[in-house]
Amino acid sequence: MKKFLLVALSLCLITIVAEAQKYAIIDTRYILDKMPDYKQAQTQIDDIAAGWQREIDGKQTELDKMYKDFEAEQVMLSDDLKKKREDQLFNKEKELRDLQRKRFGFEGDLFKKRQELVKPIQDKVYNAVQKMAVTRGYDFVLDKSEGITIIFADPKLDKSEDVLKDLGVRN
Repeated sequence: MKKFLLVALSLCLITIVAEAQKYAIIDTRYILDKMPDYKQAQTQIDDIAAGWQREIDGKQTELDKMYKDFEAEQVMLSDDLKKKREDQLFNKEKELRDLQRKRFGFEGDLFKKRQELVKPIQDKVYNAVQKMAVTRGYDFVLDKSEGITIIFADPKLDKSEDVLKDLGVRN
């Protein structure tokens, strides 16, 4: 009787495991770091960013000198000249902030360069993950590199349309 119960329980567990969804976990940061193309693109981006930073640092040094000169000469300047110099300083400072934003801001030159150089490599990784998932029958592929993110999910598991039907949005 005990053997029969043990065999029946084992069969139930095997059935449950066979019906369970298959998933895999990958680390895209690790994968990208091992790709020579990615390392080369990252080095290129770093070099470009360093050049832009040197340009900004040079303009900042120039602005600091202008401020020091203004502070030293301020007492000897007429009100009109003082106002003119203040306007020059203001414009130079605005120009510097605009350049920083253009180079390093949200969707600035650095962002665009990263998209141009790194995105094709990331797409290559994504396509390889998707191919592996379909070939090996994975329902989900999770990325552990920056918190858990779903990289691939089998479309047949998407129940969005069912929810819309339950909400009365779709028939």
